[in-house]
Amino acid sequence: MTEDRNFDDIAHKFVKNIYGSDKGEIRQVIVWQDLEQALTMLQSDQRSLEILDAGGGLAQMSQKIAELGHQVALCDLSSEMLQLAKQDIESNGLLDNYRFIHSPVQAIAEHMDAPVDMVMFHAVMEWLVDPKTALETVLEQVKPGGIASVMFYNHHGLVYKNVVCGNLPHVLEGMPHRKRFKLQPQKGLVPEDVYQWIENAGYEICGKSGIRCFSDYIGNRMNMGEYQFEDVLALEEKLCRQEPYLSLGRYIHVWAKKKEKQE
Repeated sequence: MTEDRNFDDIAHKFVKNIYGSDKGEIRQVIVWQDLEQALTMLQSDQRSLEILDAGGGLAQMSQKIAELGHQVALCDLSSEMLQLAKQDIESNGLLDNYRFIHSPVQAIAEHMDAPVDMVMFHAVMEWLVDPKTALETVLEQVKPGGIASVMFYNHHGLVYKNVVCGNLPHVLEGMPHRKRFKLQPQKGLVPEDVYQWIENAGYEICGKSGIRCFSDYIGNRMNMGEYQFEDVLALEEKLCRQEPYLSLGRYIHVWAKKKEKQE
């Protein structure tokens, strides 16, 4: 990549294809289960939390948190995406719980008055030229004892998907950039790298989940057993936090607590 991806040009298509699908539903369910654990750790039932949704798109996950009475700062590089998010947030009666920041995540510190209790950084790094530096900037916005929720496009899942689809020459060539998929990142992140970046920033990892460890690899349903979407979701929920399935998810969600004392 030569520049960070801005979704102004395809914001409406992005919302329809990413959120309005079974894939989006699986993602929402798995990540929300993790976030519920994180909120419990923060004792969110006792006070209103400050949340930063960095590169938050339509803010579907942070809206679920806002519904619990917490305050959210929604940041996005795309003004079009922010406008769509604002309309959705208003229709859900949550405008009072939000403030909107039109900014690249790398400049988020300029817009923050104080550290937050939780930052959400979901499906952003794979669209950035320098994901490590952006992640470090976002993680700096969290107060000691706070939580970081990070989701990223998984390199291992991308390799496996290409093999399943028969794109073996593409894998052997190192999976060079292709322009034809506007909504699919062309490069994933190696999970071990991301985990190390988070720990180096002074965090202790609390949990990891694979997102779509199975559903993306199911081929043509002809001559296959009978199953429904609910069965696929149940399978994802049952095994997405176990290896080796976790590390084959198309995305990986990892959440971590910032240490009270930095080394």
